[in-house]
Amino acid sequence: MSGAANILAIVGRPNVGKSALFNRIVGRRLAIVHEESGVTRDRVSAPATWRDKPFEIVDTGGIAFLDEPLAAATQRQAEIAIEMATALIFVVDVTTGVTPLDLEIAGRLRSSAKPVFLVINKVDNQQRMAGVAEFAQLGFSQTFSIAAVHGIGVPELLDAVTEDFPVGAAGSEDKPLRIAIVGRPNVGKSSLINRIFQSERTIVSEIPGTTRDSVDVPLRRGERSYVLIDTAGLRHRSKIRTSVDQFGLMRAERSIQQCDLAVLVLDAIGGVTKQDKRIGGMIAEARRGCVILVNKWDLAAEENRKPVPREGKTKKKSFQQEYLEAVRRELFFLDWAAVLFVSAKTGERVEELFEMVNAVERELVRRVETPHLNQLLSKAMEHYPAPMRHGKRLKVYYAFQKPGAPPAFALFVNEPGCLTPHYERFLIERLRQAWGFAGCPVTLECRQRARRKFFRKPAH
Repeated sequence: MSGAANILAIVGRPNVGKSALFNRIVGRRLAIVHEESGVTRDRVSAPATWRDKPFEIVDTGGIAFLDEPLAAATQRQAEIAIEMATALIFVVDVTTGVTPLDLEIAGRLRSSAKPVFLVINKVDNQQRMAGVAEFAQLGFSQTFSIAAVHGIGVPELLDAVTEDFPVGAAGSEDKPLRIAIVGRPNVGKSSLINRIFQSERTIVSEIPGTTRDSVDVPLRRGERSYVLIDTAGLRHRSKIRTSVDQFGLMRAERSIQQCDLAVLVLDAIGGVTKQDKRIGGMIAEARRGCVILVNKWDLAAEENRKPVPREGKTKKKSFQQEYLEAVRRELFFLDWAAVLFVSAKTGERVEELFEMVNAVERELVRRVETPHLNQLLSKAMEHYPAPMRHGKRLKVYYAFQKPGAPPAFALFVNEPGCLTPHYERFLIERLRQAWGFAGCPVTLECRQRARRKFFRKPAH
């Protein structure tokens, strides 16, 4: 096994501990681990390194060979992972022994002609060790007894699996831009990712809640690398029924906190809902760059097609212009976000998403020279003075842009409490007019200038 992009796929029937092993290898809890069978449905992947050897690790949904739609889709995802993989980690459960399903999966894996490492999980005491011999009937020569939850036996497994992997230089590649695809259930988040990849990368179903975990999907376009995070549909907390749904909600919310940029997907047919506003509020509160993506636009435009006005008559606004204005009104706290109308189903304008994403990324890291910043604020406040508040008027003595992204500016002022919300919006608007910052939030942080201390000269 060699190459720069080695992929390890973890496969097996449901509830044998695949996600626990995935989290152990990655070194953090990325996949949901739960006693309920079938929690993982999509492929969940992440970069990993063992003894300076980089590779990609992929967690798959449990293979069950059922005729149910979601089970069949989960199996297809596992089959794609097997096809892509450099090597396979086949996980079984010592507490249940060899099952007919284990035997069937073993036969399928042997026919793949890929190196298969049989992992007998949950072997955490001597009594369970006695049950390991039973798995010899699966017919694999490379067998490892582990307890993924406790990390027992995992180093030995990784030594064997990565033996022929090349050592890679840490940090040799650019840091990928993390893009969280968020929205309420069934707005087309998974369909969007599949359209971008031109393949069934995540499971798409009419059943709400099909995506139950946040799925990291690495992507390379030209010289830029990305990680698309397909999140579980964000329901209102009052509609959360199970602990698995609760975990999915927490992961989706955390994805917003940890991403560089969020793509808020709306359903063009349903319009902006209360839940859309709540999710948009989470993006604004987390201070993340944002693209609002109005999906299913082909259907909405067809339903609301307007006749072209005759020559000489007043030209009316197009349906798209009216819809955009409505989105801006409803999501006024994201009025700085870029908006794109697409159809994930037909692919209409989906390619433009990355043009917008790249443009927003440039705005997120834009720097303003301190003299120019202070000159602009001085002129703005001279043209439109701050209102009086508590008998005082805001004065800005000095300002500079703070390090990092998104753009934030520190203002040394006479009295921080004198900055009203209205005047803050005015100053931010002036900054946007001068330097853009389209698609990203801008914040002002007022700091009170230190008062000078005067000391009396000592008496002689």
